[in-house]
Amino acid sequence: MAVKTNSYTLAVMGLLAAAAAALPATRSAGAHENRVSIRADGDMRIIRSNGIPQHDVGAFPNRGNPNAIAPQSHAYRVPMNPVAANRPVPMRRGMSFGVALNGVPFDPGTAEYWQNDRRSGWRYEALSGKINLGLDQNNAHVQPNGAYHYHGLPKGMLTSLSPDAHSPLVGYAADGFPIYALYGYSDPKDPSKGIKQLRSGWRLKSGTRPDGPGGRYDGSFVNDWQYVDGAGDLNESNARFAVTPDYPKGTIAYFLT
Repeated sequence: MAVKTNSYTLAVMGLLAAAAAALPATRSAGAHENRVSIRADGDMRIIRSNGIPQHDVGAFPNRGNPNAIAPQSHAYRVPMNPVAANRPVPMRRGMSFGVALNGVPFDPGTAEYWQNDRRSGWRYEALSGKINLGLDQNNAHVQPNGAYHYHGLPKGMLTSLSPDAHSPLVGYAADGFPIYALYGYSDPKDPSKGIKQLRSGWRLKSGTRPDGPGGRYDGSFVNDWQYVDGAGDLNESNARFAVTPDYPKGTIAYFLT
């Protein structure tokens, strides 16, 4: 799971803050309990979990997702002291963007392709609401093997999130850098300057799609979006170098927006 940096998948995660209508909440993920351990092993951070969240989830199976949540055997190794690459590195197929502190993976790149054809290059944006993938109130759903995973803001984890304070640590990306959500310091190098909601630089394209599904760019597909330098507070990977409560000397930090 270790890479230098991540562009493609983080971009997808930062496109939209709201998903399709939330499904009815249940009290827990069936009869299973959350199990997660995080420990240091030399220069690596080892995260093991059963993939069961500690918060309420939606009803699974459901009309848009026929799969039931089941315990997994997740094991992740990420660098304790990550080093940034010179340029964004696309995620490899089958690779999670990162993992939340509760042991549930972030897998925003697992949505369906247009006409179920991966070669088309037109993958649906799960958070667009244009296709029903059965996402719950945590912007999450379930893979065929029973793995519950997030496509966006894991709202059940963010009960302490406040516009008046820096986001708490949410998890770790595949490259080892920390993941936060929405709120950071107005000045990335000076905590005394206050808090702001950080904006992604990804914007909807204008015009029509040149091939594949055709039609106007409306956010239905990942390729409907483009990064506009300077349009937001974050780089192409939805990250920036900043001080955070957990890294007072500064770090590259990803923000779910």
